[in-house]
Amino acid sequence: MREPNDHLRTARENVPSRDVPGVPMSRQELADQVNAHLLESTGRVHELDDNYIGKLERGVIRWPQSSYREALRAVLGVGSDREIGFVNTRRLAAAAKPPAATAATEPDVKRQEFLRAAFVGVGALTSPSALLEMLSPLRSSDAPQRVGSGDVEQVRGAAELLVSWGHSHGGAGVREAAYAQLRWFAQLLNARSSADVRVEVHEAVGLLGHATAHMAFDACAYDEARQTFRFALACSEEVQSWHLRAKVLSSLARQEIWRGNPDEGLTWAELALVRADRLTGSERAMLHTARARALAKMGRYDETLRAVGAADDAFGHAEPSHDPPWMSYYDAAQHAGDTGHALFDLSIQGHSTDAADRLKTAIDGHTAEYARSRAMSQTKLASLTMATGDPHEAAQVGLVAVDDAGRLHSRRAAMDLAELRDYAGRHRGLAEVGELRHRLTATLT
Repeated sequence: MREPNDHLRTARENVPSRDVPGVPMSRQELADQVNAHLLESTGRVHELDDNYIGKLERGVIRWPQSSYREALRAVLGVGSDREIGFVNTRRLAAAAKPPAATAATEPDVKRQEFLRAAFVGVGALTSPSALLEMLSPLRSSDAPQRVGSGDVEQVRGAAELLVSWGHSHGGAGVREAAYAQLRWFAQLLNARSSADVRVEVHEAVGLLGHATAHMAFDACAYDEARQTFRFALACSEEVQSWHLRAKVLSSLARQEIWRGNPDEGLTWAELALVRADRLTGSERAMLHTARARALAKMGRYDETLRAVGAADDAFGHAEPSHDPPWMSYYDAAQHAGDTGHALFDLSIQGHSTDAADRLKTAIDGHTAEYARSRAMSQTKLASLTMATGDPHEAAQVGLVAVDDAGRLHSRRAAMDLAELRDYAGRHRGLAEVGELRHRLTATLT
């Protein structure tokens, strides 16, 4: 049984109606005021209605997206999500459990159906509908006939949850559950909706596709990831979402660079920068760091430094309040880590750079929710120090990296550990390095 959100209902009823003196604010009034707040704060028209507020009060939706929560707090005059009954009770760990246990905790997103679903690999995709042709519906009755803001919110919530899980735990462990969610929510693309909701649902499903593709990338399932990234790209192109397009193209670039195809990665990054005037400072910084990483892999020293400089300049003009929600991860720590990874390759090639300082900044700045990024920067710093600096110091840094990365479900993080073991092999005669290599072997095994 869903638990009603009495905190939200009470908070609404404690606010007097502007339209009818002497009675509480109605659900529709609350929706109208939230829409007005969102228009003022985001510049975008939203279509929340009394039905959506009813879903919140009945507990159908327990964790709205962050902009909706902020607007509700502002309109109702409260200082925290808990005061109006919003608690993020969803956990991807539950999604990885047997279907019966998961379905009991997530009835409104049909988690049991998700876990039964086996995602079938798809070929090259040119439009969102192409994926739908490959993904047969679970049952005809499962596909919604019409979608609204509440449905869009569910997709966004699923995407946010996957992104958060990937940052803190890695993507390899829950990849199949992620694809099952994408399989079901992709059906929303063919449902009827208003023009505004059509844009929102394509963007939300595209964001979920991107998050799912990144899970596959983290598991080194490269072909699967590439196909799904292209699905997300098609969603962004369908509704001309330049911001989502930039994010997906950045991820396509990074995967190709990671796979040893820096030339193709450079092409994707530069494609995303064709209309850089439409992007925020954070997005331009993200794309210039991707260019820098590709150029460094190609040994193009001067161009790499110029790309890092362009990234630094763009990040200096970043205004987080102008960024789309999915760019919240790109803070000073992320920027330092990304540019540090690019300069790592130049340092290994014998050039003098500030890669170590940037990696240290990333390690110090990443919070626990970005455990994967912190662990990978820690591992890179250990490899860099092992290759170009004091192996005793590198061993100490490496032992911390093993502890951090060893807790993740990320094949990319494991590949970085294997690289560190190779660099440590040059100093295998040192006791501290021998201990590090032993720990690395045990962890990788």
